[in-house]
Formats: sequence, C-alpha cells, structure tokens
Amino acid sequence: MEYISTRGGAKAVDFEGALFSGFAPDGGLFMPQSIPLLDRDTLRRWSSLSYAELVKELCSLFIPAELVPQNALSDLIDRAFSRFRHKDVVHLSRLKDGLNILELWHGVTYAFKDLSLSCTGQFLQYFLEKKQKHVNILVGTSGDTGSSAIESVRGQKNVDIFVLLPKGLCTQIQELQMTTILEDNVHVFAAHGNSDEIDEPIKELFADVDFAGKYNLMSLNSVNWSRIMVQIAHFFYAYFQCTPSLDTTPLPVVEIVVPTGGGGNITAGCIAQKMGLPIQLVTVVNSNDIIHRTVQHGDFSLAESVKATLASAMDIQEPYNMERILWLLSGSDSRLIKTLMDQFNVSKRLKLPEDLHRKLSETLGSCSASDEDIVGAMRRCWEENQCLLCPHSAVAAHYHYSQPHRTRSHPKFSCFSFLSSIPRCCLAPASAAKFQDALLQAGLVPQIPPEITALTAMETRSTPLERGQDWAQVLRGRIEAVAQQW
Repeated sequence: MEYISTRGGAKAVDFEGALFSGFAPDGGLFMPQSIPLLDRDTLRRWSSLSYAELVKELCSLFIPAELVPQNALSDLIDRAFSRFRHKDVVHLSRLKDGLNILELWHGVTYAFKDLSLSCTGQFLQYFLEKKQKHVNILVGTSGDTGSSAIESVRGQKNVDIFVLLPKGLCTQIQELQMTTILEDNVHVFAAHGNSDEIDEPIKELFADVDFAGKYNLMSLNSVNWSRIMVQIAHFFYAYFQCTPSLDTTPLPVVEIVVPTGGGGNITAGCIAQKMGLPIQLVTVVNSNDIIHRTVQHGDFSLAESVKATLASAMDIQEPYNMERILWLLSGSDSRLIKTLMDQFNVSKRLKLPEDLHRKLSETLGSCSASDEDIVGAMRRCWEENQCLLCPHSAVAAHYHYSQPHRTRSHPKFSCFSFLSSIPRCCLAPASAAKFQDALLQAGLVPQIPPEITALTAMETRSTPLERGQDWAQVLRGRIEAVAQQW
C-alpha cells in the first residue's frame, strides 16, 4: 500500500511516510493509491465485531504487516483505547423519533478526536522508538483537536508538540484542556485570530521544505492520513449497529449524518462508501456553509468572513479535506485537482466542473443549521429523551428533526429530502459538558464531570500571539530553541 499526493507532484510514500508528513511536499494531501473493495462475506463477518476490532481490521488493510506486524498493531490499538471511559469505546444511543446518536466522545478529552489521535499517537511512538527519532508536531485547532493531540503525546521524550488555538473562540473548557497541560514537551500558543488564520503560519512552515526537514515537522490535524484511516471505523460501526439485517439483496442502506468542519470525518465516510459500505452520507454544517454550498451549487468559495456560532469547532471557511473528496470523486485525477486547488488558492473562489459537481451531489446530501436551529434541536432532544447534545451533535439532530416523514428520494436535493424508511445515524462528536454556554443559551442545565470542573482551579501556561506579530517567525524561533535542548 503506497500513498500519493492528491496533486500528483510528490513521490509516493509508505504508511510511515504518510504518518510523519503534514501536507505533501507539493501542497496536496496523501491518499492511498487504491481503496480496497470489501465483499459481502467480509461485511457479514465484520458485522459482529466490536469498535476496537473494526479499527484493527481497517488499519490492517492500510498498514502492511511488514511495516507493523499484526500482533503489534493490535497491541497499539488496545493501548490507544485503554483510557476510554465506555467499555465499548463508542456507544449508540437509540432515542425517540428514530433518532440514533453515535457517541464518539468517551475519550480523555470528551471529543471524537480522541479516537483517531490516541491511535495515531501510538503509531508515532512505535516508529519513533524503533528509529530513535525526534519530531516536532504542529497543530492548529478550532477547539478539540489541540487537546486530543496533546493527550496523545504529552510527556513523550521524542516528541514536542506546538498547538495554536484561537483565543476566545474556543469554549473555556476546551482552552483549559490545552493550557493546563504543563509537560515540557507541550507548547501552547493563544492566537488572536480565527481558525483559518491560525492555519496560515503552519502552512508556511510546512511549505519551507528545508526547515520542515531539518526539524522533522509533522501534523496531527486531519491533513494526517492516519486520522482519516481510523475514522473510517465510525461508519462501519454505525452501519452495523443500525442495519436491520445483512441477509437481504441488495444489502440495506443506512443514512449517516456527519457534523462537518475541516471535513476529516466526512472524508472517512466517502472512503467507507468506496470500500463498498452501503451508506448514504449527509454532511451538516453551521452558518459557515462552504461545504453545503459546494454540494448544492458547486460553489467552493469563501464567504466574506468566518461567523462565530454555537458550534464553534465547525467555524471553518477552508475545509481542506474537501480536496481529498474531490480527488476521490474525480477518479484520482491529480492534474485536475492541482488545477482546481491552484485556482482556489489564488482567488479563494472555485466553481466545480459540472461533472465533478454532479458526482459530489450524488455522493453527499447536505444541510446547514443556524444557531436558532441548534438551540431548538438541543431543547427538543432534552425534552423528549433527557439527553444533552453538544451544539455540533445538535446540527445533526436538527437535520433529523427537519424530516417530517421517513419517505424521500435522495438527500442531494435539499435539506429536507431523504430516502424512504431507512435507518439514520447521527454522529455525535463531543460531549455537551464541554459547551456549558450553549446549554445555558438553550435553557438547559449543564451536567459537568468532576475532572472537567477541576480544570478551573489548575495552573495554566500559554504564549500569546498578537495581531501584527509574524506568527510563523515566532513558531520558528520556539522550534529552534527547543531543538537546541536535544
């Protein structure tokens, strides 16, 4: 299994090479050269597996045994999930009105990113210990990625992690989960900018090939293939939990609704589809609706500004994983993708070619939700089920509640059209406990675990990045200073 850039200008790498990369050297994103297609017997066999066992099966398809032997891979994944609070790692809640919520947030930081990053952290350690190598990880976060990434590598002697967070745009809990980690290998920067702005200095450092190579820079954002790979398991697990039977021909369809920011999760869903999993995908966004506009109208263009919403981790204008989805749907046409992304990078506006837009709208349905919609879904879910949803999960629940009947044609046509009488599963990316302000705005009472309450009394540490500073230069200086200690 080799990995190639979506833009076609970088040498193919193995899994280890993709793991230790951020963006590919040509600015693209690494993807497997081929996507394995699973037969019906494999799906039937996998249907009885636990979530952790599904992750092992999927990872073994993309990580050759000569690189990581099967027993070692199994041990790494077991170790990754050992800190999760739920015995099943993830949990499906079956609620009233056919609302199925797949809780992906039972890890250390109460967010779905713990699932992929705990595994990725173990994969990193495996290779770093074998090669006695040190890496510097750069992460930009809109809320949950930073804390999950920190937890995956905190205290490790052969890793330093540099996290940029948007000061005041995360929740207090999200910020404290990063700034209260005081290990020497953790370096947190509080930037006075939004999520897209903090990505710019990171891209600049990765684009400096000499610097990136000298200091072994890598990313744990969802540009990293390893995160996408693990997240494919969400869709198989959701399907097997929700499908009534695997004994019919054709296999039954399950609709999976995916709250979307940077697009890593929905990319994993598209790959699961390519692997033969019979799912319909719906990507749901907040008022920052570039993906919704792209699906509906082929308009991949920036709005005038990022809008601050209750679903803050989805306040993103440039969902970089759309490049992976467009590459998949174009038939791996790297030349086309390079042309399109070059155009977008210059003008920040792109009209998809008609054929590519048609394929996208056949693959994905889409819906956007306002803050009012989010609050309404949070209230309804509590009133009907006594279940608290985070605002990101509520975006998916809003889509579900918007459907007046379970009869429809195809999700591509509007926010309110859907397939007839098929099960639906909404992915829940975070615990409501992390979003107290949103709960209070919905008139609900937060239920806060003691380990989250304890954060407010802990010592914090971060470096401010002010507007007008050269953020990339500040990062360079810190990375160089840390390297001198080695």
